[in-house]
Amino acid sequence: MAKIALYGATGTIGARVLREALGRGHRVTAVVRDPARCPDRPGAAVVRGDVLDPVSVAGAAAGQDVVVSAIGPGTGDPAVLVTAVKSLIGGICTLAPAASRPRLITVGGSGSLRAPDGSPLWQAPGVPEAMRTVMHAHADALDFLLTVPLEEVRWTCLSPPAQIEPGERTGTYRLALDDLVVDGAGRSRISAEDYAVALLDEIDRDAHAGRRFTVGA
Repeated sequence: MAKIALYGATGTIGARVLREALGRGHRVTAVVRDPARCPDRPGAAVVRGDVLDPVSVAGAAAGQDVVVSAIGPGTGDPAVLVTAVKSLIGGICTLAPAASRPRLITVGGSGSLRAPDGSPLWQAPGVPEAMRTVMHAHADALDFLLTVPLEEVRWTCLSPPAQIEPGERTGTYRLALDDLVVDGAGRSRISAEDYAVALLDEIDRDAHAGRRFTVGA
């Protein structure tokens, strides 16, 4: 059983990560700006916190085994993704000794994954400019994580495939590193439920420390 601090617990992915974690018997603390907006979930604690404030992050991360960030930019500035990951690393790094620091797992983006033709997904025809901006912000956040030594924070980034939406939990998925996972018809997709399964499997197995990986159905 792991103690998990979860940011973004009210979002599409975060809510499913919360459900999957509780179903496996983990102890989850949802860290939210406004606890009144977080639905009651038996077995989960809810605390007030700000992912953009390293001091707040340190308080939420202390005593945890894993910190999960499932935040997104919403309708705001996508650059918040970079600010958030820097705050998470900064806050966790203040905890001493280093051996007591929790692991960090972030929900990444798909834009920098390589499509079957070798080009990054964000270069695909028809990608809306607003989405492309979010994709680049996710890539910037990943670029920052790649500068963080594992001796400071043991981190992992999990990128979704091209399409992720609520659906069925099958408990199965395929793994890749920097290449988009596609099926025989060329589709790249996964349900948010199976993405949560993959993320909790990473918490349980710690198989991709210090790098990004991706999943697909």
